[in-house]
Amino acid sequence: MTALSLAVRISLGSFELEVAEKLPLEGITALFGPSGCGKSTLLRIIAGLERKSQGRIVFGDEIWQTDDGTDFVPAHRRGVGYVFQDARLFPHLTVAGNLAYAEKRSRSVMSPIDLDGVVTALDLGPLLTRRPSSLSGGERQRVAIGRTLLTRPRLLLMDEPLAALDLKRKAEILPYVERLTEAFDVPVIYVTHAIEEVVRLAGHMIVLASGRKVADGSVEEVLERLDVRDATGRFEAGVVLTARVTGHDPEYRLTLLDHHGQTIVMPAADIAKGSDLRLRIRARDVVLATQRPEGISVRNILTGTICEIVQEPETAFAEILVDVGDARLRARLTRMAVAELALEVGKPVYALIKSVTFDRRALPAPPTAPALIRPG
Repeated sequence: MTALSLAVRISLGSFELEVAEKLPLEGITALFGPSGCGKSTLLRIIAGLERKSQGRIVFGDEIWQTDDGTDFVPAHRRGVGYVFQDARLFPHLTVAGNLAYAEKRSRSVMSPIDLDGVVTALDLGPLLTRRPSSLSGGERQRVAIGRTLLTRPRLLLMDEPLAALDLKRKAEILPYVERLTEAFDVPVIYVTHAIEEVVRLAGHMIVLASGRKVADGSVEEVLERLDVRDATGRFEAGVVLTARVTGHDPEYRLTLLDHHGQTIVMPAADIAKGSDLRLRIRARDVVLATQRPEGISVRNILTGTICEIVQEPETAFAEILVDVGDARLRARLTRMAVAELALEVGKPVYALIKSVTFDRRALPAPPTAPALIRPG
């Protein structure tokens, strides 16, 4: 497994970026953070498109940039593919022509990536005779990804490739993106400010804020951290749990899962028994109780123990972390509720979760390119 080591910095007017990190480059790594935090700038530095950057970059055993500036491998020699927010296709060429342009220029590169494989994986066959002006936004981006893959890169950089798409187009293209690393054995660094894309696509994430790294690690580990809630966003803050499908209830159209001996139910999905799922649960969708409630519509009630409480004196709220067995849930409650329920670290509680709030992703074996399962 190739690693990418960074210790870089750059000043752009009043903005300064400084990041030191070692990326394992396995599967999809997300660069996440709010707009203006430096995600795209860091991606451009990795690609060799920011000549004013200082510091050191090492890809495997190749030195791409040295701190003293004596070595700087230009972008075209790094073997990096770059997918931009806008497709940047050649308007005078058909889809086939756009793909052929990249494929011809990279034929000397030793790589298993070929034209037929790209066309098949991205379902581009029906589009080959069309010109970019006749394509939808999602179709154009699929072609752009295909053209970039046909440069036969060793590392694929994607700079918010779905930012310009509406929800319907995003839903169409996401399954193609999540299969890239499995289909082409190319690691991906993926820039986004959308937490739902991180949860669906990435195994590892780096959180940036104001030009600095504030967290890194597996998606599960980072989303549990209460100290990065400002960077991840309070409204979409949550965690990821892994649960196993134990069966289906055809009468009520439900799928049953097990999370360390506790049952979770969700709307029926066509997922084989024994499959593991990643479930995103938002903090705003978790309610805590000190006694097991009865006579309520919520079906998912997990027992747990409070392991962390972070009060927010500047707001009405507090963030609670609850251990539910080899994983943690986040709950966002009012500080009044925390006081009146006498919540404290070590106290047993019941966590109530609405099943309709789950983002569901199946984990095949090996779990390198999971496929998203949506409610029917």
